[in-house]
Amino acid sequence: MPSSYERLAELLDPVSTVLLTVECQQGVVGPESGLPELAREARVSGALNNIARLVAGAHDTGVQVIHAIAERRPDGRGANRNARLFRAAERLPVQQLSGTTAVRVAPPIEVSEEDLVVRRLHGLSPIQGTDVDPLLRNLGCRTLVVTGVSANVAIPNTVFDAVNRGYTAVVPADAIAGVPSEYTPAMVRNTLALVATVATTDEVLGCLGQPRRRS
Repeated sequence: MPSSYERLAELLDPVSTVLLTVECQQGVVGPESGLPELAREARVSGALNNIARLVAGAHDTGVQVIHAIAERRPDGRGANRNARLFRAAERLPVQQLSGTTAVRVAPPIEVSEEDLVVRRLHGLSPIQGTDVDPLLRNLGCRTLVVTGVSANVAIPNTVFDAVNRGYTAVVPADAIAGVPSEYTPAMVRNTLALVATVATTDEVLGCLGQPRRRS
């Protein structure tokens, strides 16, 4: 029987794997974040650095990277207001306004010319009602590696939407963050592990660097 590492390596064929970063933007995880507690956790936990490592590894191995950005128009047109979270976001000191620094991908993550950036003005998920799903299908994606924030809302939404659409989800548990810090491992263990393959950043990078067996 193949080991769990061997099974992970089979899933992470660079030809059919896409790496998705979720809301890794300056206004969320950067120094001037409108959500300072989440930004602090993303940095202190090492998640942001691990995401940067995964993106660099994807660039080196030819894995497609998609950056999913959440933003809003200055007039708020088209934005959701049907949940407490959305109403609270309208009052934050840093707004995720289209065209501003807040919606640029945050360092130390590097964006290459080959990366795709998908922006959304609504909802909780970077997949539902956005260009991400058709892009994944056109790219021949079978395995989606999900990274970013937050483990509270957007990450589980992303994983569920990916699985419901037939993709295999891989979650490097040390490349996602949420608040409080103890919530993320509990959510991964009790929720994401039921529907996704949970790994570490080092395991994903190691598998991407493995030579492929010829069929």
